[in-house]
Amino acid sequence: MNDTHPPTTAAAAAAAEAAERLIAEYRSLPPGSDRKREIITELDANAQALPFLVSVVADAEEYDLARVESATVLRVWPPADPDLRRRAGRALLTALREPEEDLVRQYAAMSLAPYTSDPLVAMALDSTARADQDPLVRDSARFSIMEAHRLQETGAGGP
Repeated sequence: MNDTHPPTTAAAAAAAEAAERLIAEYRSLPPGSDRKREIITELDANAQALPFLVSVVADAEEYDLARVESATVLRVWPPADPDLRRRAGRALLTALREPEEDLVRQYAAMSLAPYTSDPLVAMALDSTARADQDPLVRDSARFSIMEAHRLQETGAGGP
């Protein structure tokens, strides 16, 4: 998380335990279960779950609405760890490039603002904003570009 105060050891342990329990439940569900989307929502501000959310976004076989929720969480809570942050940006790019998944692509584009320090993300976002065939994906990319500028101006963009 992007909190300025590190969590206490007990709080971190509780967050890790909650994440493990919810991730295990997620993995036990059938592919199209809407409970998967609910679990992602429950993992919202749990920094321990971020690697899992990155894997959900990147996996084209995952439930679309779970991927959309994961993209949203990664937009709101970008990882502080530089390696995980880079992997999150690249996972969102993977989702953005899937021609069959318009809703997932739209949310991936909308979620890329915190990841534009990666030149590959910045170039893909710019290209998407100018030339994507889907107007909603183009608009989402434009939103992300404006949001990235705002984050850079306020210093909230992270590494």
